[in-house]
Amino acid sequence: MAIFTSMNFLSHFYFDRNTPNANIVLGTILPDLLKNANKNWNAHPQKHSELFESKSGLSQLLKGWKRHLEVDLIFHSSSFFNEKMQELKLLLVPILKESPVRPSFLAHIGVELLLDHLLIEHQKININSFYDNLEQINKNDLTNFLFKCNIGETDQFFKFFNSFKSSRYLLSYQKLENISYALQRICMRLWEHPFTEKNTYDLTSVLEFYKIQLEVDFMVIFEEIESRLN
Repeated sequence: MAIFTSMNFLSHFYFDRNTPNANIVLGTILPDLLKNANKNWNAHPQKHSELFESKSGLSQLLKGWKRHLEVDLIFHSSSFFNEKMQELKLLLVPILKESPVRPSFLAHIGVELLLDHLLIEHQKININSFYDNLEQINKNDLTNFLFKCNIGETDQFFKFFNSFKSSRYLLSYQKLENISYALQRICMRLWEHPFTEKNTYDLTSVLEFYKIQLEVDFMVIFEEIESRLN
């Protein structure tokens, strides 16, 4: 199975879960998809909006892209996120004493993936609907979008994108132990041996404990972001 270092694909999808346009839905996760496909790709289409206005498919992708940036900005600057991240970090510090992984890094991603997990568990989103949207996108629009972002290696992107769609990896987020596994795989991109077997076991235990705390008011942040979106 391919491993995708997704941060919070499903949390981004939440805000456009009822959007009937597949290109907009794809745009909302495209910044993270590109970074997963090639961490060296740096695209900033929002700085050159005029390049994407000539065709509706391109402008729809850009609309989704801008929505992603807006959601990230609100989320990462929110008191909710910073409080939850600090809470989880305090729980992670004791179990990471012998690990090279920074507790703040793990807490940041951990909160994001737990929110994805809770959206699924509380049936706030439909994962199959998410993937159905990705199957409906216009490949020519996406190819043109990438070219206008100065990404010429479209074969590399589509190889990754097709694997992302076919694996339906995000379905695994229904089980909490898979969140722990995903975090471990993300850390393995940065550290050669991030966790011992005990670290992995302890991480799952911490996530199980913290999920119960986060679950109490996790929808607050989604409601706050939704009220502030343009």
